Amino acid sequence: MVQSRPPQPSLFEAAAFAPTPPSKSDAIRKKQPSYIDGHRKRLRARFIAGGADPLPDYELLELLLFRSLRNGDVKPVAHRLIATFGDFNCVLSAPIDRLKEVEGVGPETAFDLKLIEAATHRMSQGRVLKRPVISSWDALLDYCRVTMSHRDTELFRVLFLDRKNVLIADEIQGKGTVDHVPVYPREVIKRALDLNASALILVHNHPSGDPTPSGADIDMTETIRRACEGMGITLHDHLIIGKSREVSFKSEGYL
Repeated sequence: MVQSRPPQPSLFEAAAFAPTPPSKSDAIRKKQPSYIDGHRKRLRARFIAGGADPLPDYELLELLLFRSLRNGDVKPVAHRLIATFGDFNCVLSAPIDRLKEVEGVGPETAFDLKLIEAATHRMSQGRVLKRPVISSWDALLDYCRVTMSHRDTELFRVLFLDRKNVLIADEIQGKGTVDHVPVYPREVIKRALDLNASALILVHNHPSGDPTPSGADIDMTETIRRACEGMGITLHDHLIIGKSREVSFKSEGYL
């Protein structure tokens, strides 16, 4: 739920699986049990042969963990991560401090997982940034799902468009809790003017998974719409991203 408040003074595979030069400790470490080496080789071979689609979440996670946990059996760690956070996407979206609370996940492993998340976001953003948004709507929705659907707290972001509806900036304007995020309509308009934006798309997520707009969401959207209208800026839409679906204010008749 977005809460409006008065103003006050946001390749992968090649990188993940590229060989890493052995460290001195790697050179002197004891040989792993053959069944562990065999499992790692078999899993890598399956990925190379069939890609990621046939692999369950925990096995794809194992492949990532091979890079930072170079010794031992990573399967229990992968299972603990899935059990803790729910699925592969939720693991990557988890805050780094919570990742480090899982047994077997140290700072390096948590960092690697967050780096992979950042790479996936950058790749998704590349499909929509500097492109006409209206004609790339499916790519835009995919980007919003990737970056927001698995968050455990609310984020409010604004997509700023030029006169040709090309996305010129994508910025997080507010971070909140599990059920609300503070939004400052005057700051949204000020930033649009700073960027010389001609149109906006508002986006926020509902960590509950249900993207149904709340009364506060509707009121805040109307406040920003009126402010945009007064400055000659078009508010194209407000998207609420849930776990498995999203709601468009324009499609639902709120705009």
